[in-house]
Amino acid sequence: METKEIVFKALENSNKPLKGGEIADLTGIDKKEIDKAIKKLVTEGRINSPIRCFYAPIK
Repeated sequence: METKEIVFKALENSNKPLKGGEIADLTGIDKKEIDKAIKKLVTEGRINSPIRCFYAPIK
């Protein structure tokens, strides 16, 4: 599965917005890769940042 899909699933399964570091801890993927995936997901309009540095899926 592509990194951005793993990140999206982690955000979907969380009951609160997550930081990049928290996503990295949950998935075991390097934080730099998480940051790249977050950037792509924000650009695609699939996630947003309700609080600075925290991310959540757009519902």
